[in-house]
Amino acid sequence: MSWLSGVSPGKAAQFVSALHSDPMSLRGESGLPTLAHLNLLASAFEAVDGNDSPDDVAEFIQEMAYLVDDLSAEQVLRDINEDRSVSGFPEVKSIDQVEAELSERKRYYRNAIKDALNRLPPASLVDAMTASVDHITCGGEDHAPELIDDLVDSYAVETQGFLEKEAESVEKLINAARESASSGEKVVKPIVDTLVVVARNWDKVAQPIQLSAKPRGIDHDPSHEIAYSIRSLAIDLFNEHDMLNQSQRLTGLIQELFAELPEVVERVGQDSESLADIFQNRKINEAQRDEWARDITYRAEVGVMFKDILSISPDGLSWKNQRFPLDAVTRVRWGTVRHSVNGIPTGTTYTLAFGDNRSEAVVELKKESTYSTFLEKLWKAVVIRLLTELFETLQGGNEVRFGEAAISDDGVTLVKHKFLGANEKVRCSWGQVHVWSADGSFYIGSKDDKKTYVGLSYIHAANTHVLEQAIRMAFKKPGMRRLSDMLQ
Repeated sequence: MSWLSGVSPGKAAQFVSALHSDPMSLRGESGLPTLAHLNLLASAFEAVDGNDSPDDVAEFIQEMAYLVDDLSAEQVLRDINEDRSVSGFPEVKSIDQVEAELSERKRYYRNAIKDALNRLPPASLVDAMTASVDHITCGGEDHAPELIDDLVDSYAVETQGFLEKEAESVEKLINAARESASSGEKVVKPIVDTLVVVARNWDKVAQPIQLSAKPRGIDHDPSHEIAYSIRSLAIDLFNEHDMLNQSQRLTGLIQELFAELPEVVERVGQDSESLADIFQNRKINEAQRDEWARDITYRAEVGVMFKDILSISPDGLSWKNQRFPLDAVTRVRWGTVRHSVNGIPTGTTYTLAFGDNRSEAVVELKKESTYSTFLEKLWKAVVIRLLTELFETLQGGNEVRFGEAAISDDGVTLVKHKFLGANEKVRCSWGQVHVWSADGSFYIGSKDDKKTYVGLSYIHAANTHVLEQAIRMAFKKPGMRRLSDMLQ
């Protein structure tokens, strides 16, 4: 069984000579009986050393693996009996005896390959194993020949100590990242950097095992444990600390390293899609915020001799020594007054005012361009927010007062003006009122009674422009019954 059954004595002598002079030339031989070819190649493996490339060794292993799968006990029995017949020995009658010996031969072939691999540098050994298993299984999709699976099983036993040690390092780094997360992303990132390196080292050694396990339907438990531990960290970093970048890095790492684990790939794929959507939305939101910041930023010098600065930006509104953060502004008002003497125009005063619940800045301008530009910025920076907050307040069932008018979601309380006697409050639904502007004021009045109305000055009353915009917007909506319908 360990000789060259089915090969003529002369040819056998040539092959033995080649083993001494050029053993790798035997890989190109064809037409040999399978058992004899395998015996020659197993001997040729003794020539493999650290100078051989991992890819070449991997190809050699694959050649051996395919030949072992082609072994036929029946063919071997025929070759042996033909040789025994020529030599005058009695025939072997039992095929069971041949099969038992073939099992020993396969073990010998595996050990010959293992011995050759062990003569390679550690990194080359891993590369040769990975390349052979990856190619022969088509990336873990096809079943490997028996010899390959046997080699991987032996490899798994021999690498167990290394994998366990690296797995402990991965878990320590995961714990360190989780414990440091509250200190911020700058602290977590270097830990994740190291975790990525260690996980790659672990996976590089585990790759042949994963590739072999997948088509065999075997779970490589250490791979699942590490994959899910990293996934858990990715989820925690995002859900608890909003570290989207680090979470995406870890999710991408799992997809890259554990592509041979179908369950992990499916679950982490869903994580990745969700994070990608969040990332894309954030990019859009960041771009929108940047555009909004550019749109609202404005700065102007006011005054002829002594200049004062009027400015608006994401940092807030400022005039002279008064400053208000954008979110703190609760009231705005503006308007113009045209001046004349004896009917001759002498100029226009443009008034702007903004403030919070405690104080207010009032700006008097002479330049219409400064006034109109600042108003445009103020509208985007503050008025839209005040408008939305007004709708939300009304939707919550609250009443908001503007001068003598009491505004609620489904209507308004106005004042009925009497020539004699006290004025009277009148409740109207929005369908019972109309609005108009006159003499620098905004008016809300009853459609059925000209004496029932409330007037609010644009230039002197806070947020008159906000209220007018809310009502006029709502009136454009067919069938409107509540102002907060605008939020739908």
